[in-house]
Amino acid sequence: MDVEKSSLCNCVVNFLLEENYLLTAFELLHELLDDGRDDQAIRLREFFSDPSQFPPDQISRLNSLRVADPQSLLEEKEALEEKLALCEYEFRLAQEDIALLKTELQKKNQTIPCPISDSKINVSEYHGTDFQQQKREGSFSDLGPLKDNERKDLNYAVKEYLLLAGYRLTAMTLLEEVTDQDLDVQQNSSACVPDALRHYYYQYLSSTSEAAEEKIAMLRENTSLVKENEKLKNEQQSLLKSKDMADAQVTVLAKSLEALQKEMKDKEILVQSLKQSLDSQRQELNECRAEITSLKMHIEGARSARNFVASDFEGANLPSIDSYKEEIKVLQNEIQRLKLATESLNSQSPENINEETTNTHPENEAEKLRDHNVFDDSAAVSSGDLGIVYSQLKTQTSDSQLLMTQTSADIINEHEEVVEVSNDNGVDDKTENVLKHNGELPSESKGLILKSDNLLVQSNAEKIGLGTIQILSDALPKIVPYVLINHREELLPLIMCAIERHPDSSTRDSLTHTLFNLIKRPDAEQRRIIMDACVTLARNVGEMRTETELLPQCWEQINHMYEERRLLVAQSCGELAEFVRPEIRDSLILSIVQQLIEDSATVVREASAHNLALLLPLFPSTDKYFKVEELMFQLVCDPSGVVVETTIKELVPALVNWGKELDHLLQVLLSHALGSAQRCQPLSGVEGSIESHLRALGERERWNIDVLLRLLTELFTFVCKKAIDTCPFPLVSDDERLVFSTSVLEQYAGGKMEWPSFEWLHIDCFSALIELASLLPQKEDNLRNRITRFLLAVSDLLGEPYLAHIMLPVFLVAVGDDGDLSYFPATCQSRIRGLKPKTAVAERLAAICVLPLLLAGVLGSPRKHELLTEYLRNLLIQTSGQESQTVKREIFYSVRFLCTFDEHHNLIFNILWEMVVSSDINMKATAANLFKVIVPCIDAKVASTHVLPALVTLGSDQNLNVKYASIDAFGAVAQQFKNDAIVDKIRVQMDAFLEDGSHEATLAVVRALVMAVPHTTERLRDYILNLLAFMNSLNSEDINVLQHDHPLGLAAS
Repeated sequence: MDVEKSSLCNCVVNFLLEENYLLTAFELLHELLDDGRDDQAIRLREFFSDPSQFPPDQISRLNSLRVADPQSLLEEKEALEEKLALCEYEFRLAQEDIALLKTELQKKNQTIPCPISDSKINVSEYHGTDFQQQKREGSFSDLGPLKDNERKDLNYAVKEYLLLAGYRLTAMTLLEEVTDQDLDVQQNSSACVPDALRHYYYQYLSSTSEAAEEKIAMLRENTSLVKENEKLKNEQQSLLKSKDMADAQVTVLAKSLEALQKEMKDKEILVQSLKQSLDSQRQELNECRAEITSLKMHIEGARSARNFVASDFEGANLPSIDSYKEEIKVLQNEIQRLKLATESLNSQSPENINEETTNTHPENEAEKLRDHNVFDDSAAVSSGDLGIVYSQLKTQTSDSQLLMTQTSADIINEHEEVVEVSNDNGVDDKTENVLKHNGELPSESKGLILKSDNLLVQSNAEKIGLGTIQILSDALPKIVPYVLINHREELLPLIMCAIERHPDSSTRDSLTHTLFNLIKRPDAEQRRIIMDACVTLARNVGEMRTETELLPQCWEQINHMYEERRLLVAQSCGELAEFVRPEIRDSLILSIVQQLIEDSATVVREASAHNLALLLPLFPSTDKYFKVEELMFQLVCDPSGVVVETTIKELVPALVNWGKELDHLLQVLLSHALGSAQRCQPLSGVEGSIESHLRALGERERWNIDVLLRLLTELFTFVCKKAIDTCPFPLVSDDERLVFSTSVLEQYAGGKMEWPSFEWLHIDCFSALIELASLLPQKEDNLRNRITRFLLAVSDLLGEPYLAHIMLPVFLVAVGDDGDLSYFPATCQSRIRGLKPKTAVAERLAAICVLPLLLAGVLGSPRKHELLTEYLRNLLIQTSGQESQTVKREIFYSVRFLCTFDEHHNLIFNILWEMVVSSDINMKATAANLFKVIVPCIDAKVASTHVLPALVTLGSDQNLNVKYASIDAFGAVAQQFKNDAIVDKIRVQMDAFLEDGSHEATLAVVRALVMAVPHTTERLRDYILNLLAFMNSLNSEDINVLQHDHPLGLAAS
């Protein structure tokens, strides 16, 4: 038992010191010393006497403690040293015993091999405690810092141990020192059990190190797996995002590969054709060589045959060598003149020059070979040789005119010093045909010289141009940083020229990067200039370079910190899409737009909506329609009004015209609107009440419903157009402004032909709007007003027959009245009748939520003015006879909503005036109460001209109920308006009420005016104070009655 206490005490000491509960540890030291348990206080004494922990200046305060006595410490130290020596001696003996036992065990294992396992078990049992302790210490040493729940459990266990051990002062100190936990309250944890510290101790002793290690390993593995799972989820999301981009890039690369393969095939075909051409030219060359050889043999034979007649030609009058030299000089001068003339001519395209060069090259080669073979073996040429030269030229002329003209001058220049003229007149005449005596070359020779010179000029120009582009490309990155930001757009032509013409792709990428980073934060005009430059560049370089060079550089800006850069990306998606392949537009570009739609900047999301609208007509197909539709609804429900406006005005029409899925779009729209309201909490959790059916809309839901109703209004023109286009009956009408005449509706009612686009409006749309309105509380006038505006737009566009025969019956049935359904097919009538409320709660909901739509949205149409007057008069007369104030309030709120439309004020006040001058007391009281309700919906002019005269008339009525109701209405007017004229009229009327001397009237006046104190003028406040002073002069009985009836009035005074 002492060993257990010592172990538990040591555990507590370790815990207090590790958790830095020093006051508690110090108090425990005192109690251990007082209890005579010095051996368990050794560590505490050493800790508190350590000068590094507690400096000497602080030790002076602890001199009174016995632990600080040097003599006692010395004695205890000596005793501990003796005890330590004894323990070491016992430890050595134990080790020797263990060694002997191991020796004996090995001997037994050698003699008896079978019970090996038993002997091992005995040995492990013999020194299991030390071994397990060492393993525990090794395995538990890396548990890490205590967690909060572990610390709280140990705090409570230590406190409980201290109380059970009798160390109450230490326990109190622990309570004070642990400030983040109430140790008097047991933790709701599985670790908090009675005498918990002992349980921990026994569990520790009884548990194996393997189990503990396995549990700790499992906990750590679980933690690592959770972290790894989160990491994998994040990686999966990033991979999914990059998958679309990778797929698009793969598509781009595949298309590029196909184009390259096609180009390779074309080049292979061209190579084959060139090889065939080369073979044919070689064959011709060989034939020419054979012909030259035969001509040589013929020349040799001719020489030997003509030697004997050489003397006959010596006296012939042939042109001398000097005359030929003169002609050659004339030709040389002409050639120089033509060369100078061709330097200014650059009209030929490089392609034509290359083709001509290619065509003439084999012939030039053949010509050189022929010249070499003909004129290579003589130092002096006879007159017969000149004739052979002519025959050779004639042969070449028959094969190719170019060979003759190009080589004639060179032949003569090369051999002018050795030519001997023959006396053969025929040869002379033929030579004159080739080399004309006027000193000019044939026209064919001139053309060939011009072309060769143009080729040289063009080649030199190309080399100079490439060098210029190279210099420009190297200089631009160094020039740009030193140009003022507001003038950097002037460098765009140079950058574009370098990008377009530079042959190296890496240099082009660097210049394109400079283009998009030209201005740090470009404004709208600068972005326009940069994007125009990009469009021009894309138009010039083609699809492949736009996809591989221009777009990647642009889209690097998608995550840039400046929204102006991200705006460039959004603009590029719409404007550069025209210059890429169609399959890139609805894959890679669409994914970029999707990422920009989620941008935090409003202007970026607006630009994304605008450019998505530009992008849709360029899509090759409608496969991505549903994805685009989802993006459109995301933009429509954006919290920024600018984004919503751009989406509704630009993106929605583009989506409808591109996708041709109007029915699906409308279905999703109504579903989103209803879902936004249905997801909100009800006003009350009491089942069966009105409030349990109405929803408490949040700001986000209210905004979403509002913009979706705006979208519905914008889409109605498309709905109407589709209904007209799909009408199965002839649309014949006398009035051009009338879309659906009565005859068309009669044919529709016959039910012989289906018309789903027309039925959607009154079957699906009106039903959804009625369901949505039934979820809106009375305060949601803005949303109810939005629905009303939509209904008025429908009646205005579709005409009076549709309003009278379709819309009006639907909403009459929805509020519980009877409607004429004769213009509906039999298949639709059951669905319309299903809108009629079937319970009392449903009827009240219809009066609160649907009746305002009937009054303002259906009967509120200018075409139904008389019907609205009659319906409203009957409704108010019927309401006057109702005894239930709840029903009256519901009808009053519907009339109040109708009063929010200025065009109906005259109609409402005419009916109210009829009720004011009526002899029926109930109608007069109803009129007074209704005035009180509609006052917040009118302006000061209407209040002065209509409301106050009617209230003065009701205030003079002899019936007290009517009079008191008019006093409350006067209070509502005083609370709403600060106009001096209105306030003066109210004061005069209130004085008239007070002059009656009626106690009830006085109380009614005070109640009405006290509510207006925070909102009215100083003059009316002074009037109210004077009235309250007058009330103080009343007898105590009246004051007590007043306090009992309305304590707020006196409190306000």
